[in-house]
Amino acid sequence: MALAERIDSRLQLTFEEGTDPVSGDPIYKRKSFNNVKLDATADQLLAVTQELVPLQQLDLYSVKRNDTELITED
Repeated sequence: MALAERIDSRLQLTFEEGTDPVSGDPIYKRKSFNNVKLDATADQLLAVTQELVPLQQLDLYSVKRNDTELITED
């Protein structure tokens, strides 16, 4: 049986920067915050995001948490 241990976590905010003039597709810009506490809850990450967004000039599109896990044999 394999074991998975979370070893790293990152908060990624995606902002809408505008629209591509040729295709009309939205253009996105991402900002990442590394070394997020592994035990941080979704509510805590959302609270941090809500404090950071007013400091930005662009509109928030999405919030993601990216986790890295180390997989080993039992």
